[in-house]
Amino acid sequence: MNGEGKVVCVTGASGYIASWIVKLLLLRGYTVNATVRDPNDKKKTDHLLALEGAKERLKLFKANLLEEGSFEHAIDGCDAVFHTASPVTLTVVADPQAELIDPAVKGTINILKTCTKVSFVKRVIVTSSISTVMFPRSPLGPTDLVDETTFSDPSLCEEKKLWYVLSKTLAEDAAWRFANANEIDLIVMNPGLVIGPILQPTLNFSVDVIVNFINGKNFFNRRYHRFVDVRDVALAHIKALETPSANGRYIIEGPIVTTNDVEKVLREFFPDLCNDDKREDIDMITKTYKLSVEKVKSLGIEFTPTETSLRDTVLSLKEKCLI
Repeated sequence: MNGEGKVVCVTGASGYIASWIVKLLLLRGYTVNATVRDPNDKKKTDHLLALEGAKERLKLFKANLLEEGSFEHAIDGCDAVFHTASPVTLTVVADPQAELIDPAVKGTINILKTCTKVSFVKRVIVTSSISTVMFPRSPLGPTDLVDETTFSDPSLCEEKKLWYVLSKTLAEDAAWRFANANEIDLIVMNPGLVIGPILQPTLNFSVDVIVNFINGKNFFNRRYHRFVDVRDVALAHIKALETPSANGRYIIEGPIVTTNDVEKVLREFFPDLCNDDKREDIDMITKTYKLSVEKVKSLGIEFTPTETSLRDTVLSLKEKCLI
């Protein structure tokens, strides 16, 4: 029970990764102040209130990313803050600035500003994304090693209209600048495409990719994929808090698997599964660079095999009647 007597805040607590962070924190004895947009929205809160330890040690707070000061009550008195709240979509958006960039950048700074006002906060862990690593100005080649020193180029993201990637890249950059200027002990987690069992009652973007597979669609039209288990991602966040020497960024990503590998596991559950997308691989980036996850392994993270994550995703979707 590493967290006994400690109070931490989790923003965007009803989300996929955040729900697992809350679950693991409660199991480790922490008291959790969880922020949601609407504490009365049962669809967003019931799964949190049902967690083991929630009755005794979970408090819900209403907060909005774009409302300055709205996180103060939740963060006041906390030892640490996990900032996971940020919009996720890779589909076309009408207004990228309002829908993605502002909530990501302004929301992150809003949280960090609040942390400077309350004296208790010792460490802030921000959930970023592997996308802030994968799009440097020069395209990645087969011999390139991608690690925590690699950063996506905002102007390239803008040119290619990669609005989600741009929002996460700008938010992470703003976070580092603010943290350095204000002496905040900041850690940034950069997970890839997250799968595994869901706690919330609705589909989220990354698990929906698996639902697409089940429905015979290869969402990204890829032949090669990388997935990482939500339980590993959540635990990495908590280990980043509990390891005094933890610092900087942490890439959290699984090994490469092929579309055939994914389909093979899914066929155990859906024998007549067929994929309608057998076009040539247009996603060269997934297979042509090497990725280092040594840093996150140094926190004591052992990765769940992709097969296990896929099976557990499907079982969870069936249990929640989402497929």
